[in-house]
Amino acid sequence: MLRRLADYRCLAFDCDGVVLDSNAVKTEAFRHVALPFGEVAAQAFVDYHQANGGISRYRKFEYFLQQIVKANDAQEHLPVLLAQYASAVRQGLLECAVAPSLQELREYLPQTRWMIVSGGDEAELRDVFAARGLDVLFDGGIFGSPTAKDSILAREQACGNLAGPALFLGDSRFDHQCAAAAGLDFVFLQGWSEFHDAPSYFSDRPVTQYHDIQALFEADRAR
Repeated sequence: MLRRLADYRCLAFDCDGVVLDSNAVKTEAFRHVALPFGEVAAQAFVDYHQANGGISRYRKFEYFLQQIVKANDAQEHLPVLLAQYASAVRQGLLECAVAPSLQELREYLPQTRWMIVSGGDEAELRDVFAARGLDVLFDGGIFGSPTAKDSILAREQACGNLAGPALFLGDSRFDHQCAAAAGLDFVFLQGWSEFHDAPSYFSDRPVTQYHDIQALFEADRAR
């Protein structure tokens, strides 16, 4: 059973599929960048991406080059693919939907520290959130790759920025694993998630699930 939201000192949010409806944007960008290597390779990459939500693009493209297409010159391809991906995804991040009731939840929890802990590129996240006026909601900071989520959580706990009790809002297996390793409570938001194996993964794990941030907010207000 989760605490009341106001009893948490900090809320850590994943970005894609939690704050922004951007999972489909990124999936299509991965497919687009991989297509020059062939349809089969592109689909294999999309399947890998969707099965490994929350992991940084750097690790995903390394896997694509080393394990899927087995490129001999992987390190030469990597920066090119990363640049192509960033170009393909940025406009989608600026235009996709923001989680309903996000602003209302911030007003409901004025004393709670908020932070973004994402697999997305940190500089890109900060740029997009500033452009959309969302950065002011996250007083604890906006963090992303190339630093991995589990490392971000450990770092922010060590410096006192992520103080407990804390709650992680995520939409992937990796989000849950990172939250558990850091000793955080966890809510799985399923509405925009691309974690297709979620029902079987969570079948024997006592994890609270909601459709989205709005549903979580409304449930907490009704308690």
